[in-house]
Amino acid sequence: MKLLSPLALLTLCSVLSTPLMADEEAPGLTGCAAKKQGIINQIELAKSRGNDSQLAGLEKALSEVEANCTDASLKKERENKVLEAKHEVSKRQADLDKAMKKGDPEKIDKRKEKLAQSRKELQEAVDELDK
Repeated sequence: MKLLSPLALLTLCSVLSTPLMADEEAPGLTGCAAKKQGIINQIELAKSRGNDSQLAGLEKALSEVEANCTDASLKKERENKVLEAKHEVSKRQADLDKAMKKGDPEKIDKRKEKLAQSRKELQEAVDELDK
């Protein structure tokens, strides 16, 4: 019975980590090639799970990437996402400053949380720019 428990734990861990691995892009690929490979990985996962509705959506996304994706357009899209995220951080900072002037601790805490989330999204957008 001792052998079964670690084996069951290992199986569970591998099953739970599969979605994480499916979304990873192949090392060395960038731009549209990396995006395409990420979708292909998700398609394989959806096939293995028999998820037909997800599979149909992923196949449509793959055909859209193949037909329309250029590295220049992808870069521009990612740059726009960074600009939008920077704008959101500025807006949240202004909201926090306003709440701090009023001195309401509850609103200050709420604004700090929203600002932290916006900063996290900005960092993710910046990281995505390098892919």
